[in-house]
Amino acid sequence: MKIAVTGAHRVGKTTLVDKLQESLPEYVSKAEAYYELEETGFVFSDKPVTEEYLMLLDHSVKQITTSENNVIFDRCPIDILAYIQAVNEFKNYNIQSLYDRVQDAMIEIDLLVFVPVEKPDLAGCAESDLPELRRKVNGILKDWIWDFNLNAIEVAGSPVARRDQVIKYMSMRNEPTH
Repeated sequence: MKIAVTGAHRVGKTTLVDKLQESLPEYVSKAEAYYELEETGFVFSDKPVTEEYLMLLDHSVKQITTSENNVIFDRCPIDILAYIQAVNEFKNYNIQSLYDRVQDAMIEIDLLVFVPVEKPDLAGCAESDLPELRRKVNGILKDWIWDFNLNAIEVAGSPVARRDQVIKYMSMRNEPTH
């Protein structure tokens, strides 16, 4: 099974991935594309530019399409496409072709877990963390998540509560959890 955790920045995706992996030891987790590329020596701009978003999108698609089963992805191509949309960085690109590419990759995802910005905001977002961009991306993801026709769940609450919601969803769908 391939699980992708999606959401804007500073919502607790990585914490949820860590909690899920603790409960699902047969799964491996994949760091988000940004961190994997950074580990190779790539230096991102303080605020990513179009070419960087497209590189992140390519890497995220590759993560999904080349991975075996029992993987939990921290972020997925939908996230990156939402960031491209939020910053209007698609001016010179056909957003529909990017959307189609993301949709083709997401077919391989068995469960999409959406971590929204909650009210009250549990994680918080400092001004230096671009709260307006976070709000925009959250709204775009809320609109798009269900358009991809995937098995999807929206989680809320503490990290443990979120993990438990995913595990419960998997058990109700008779997905292997151990």
